[in-house]
Amino acid sequence: MITEIEDVAIVVSDAKKSLKWYTGILGLEARSEEGHWVTVAPKGSKTVIHLCEGDVLEPGNTGIALKADDLNRAYKELSAKGVKFTHPPKDDGWGVYSQFEDPDGNVIWLNPS
Repeated sequence: MITEIEDVAIVVSDAKKSLKWYTGILGLEARSEEGHWVTVAPKGSKTVIHLCEGDVLEPGNTGIALKADDLNRAYKELSAKGVKFTHPPKDDGWGVYSQFEDPDGNVIWLNPS
């Protein structure tokens, strides 16, 4: 069902400036630089850090995204177990995703593998 951690978002004041720091100082590699989607990771890592430009993440958003081998099946199985989804699988034009809450209301993203 859930296969891996896809990304963890951290709030940064300036994504381009942070990108230079994470790559130039820490030695991580840039994975993407597409508008809001600026990511870095150690070479060979499947998990990326999303440099999320802004003041704070949306209320409840943990900045954690998990991957599922079959998003629709995972949605059905987790829903049957009582997991509260705030967004069923949907395509917002930039990609398919869903979101659910843990028991404390923390929002976690669930994306297709």
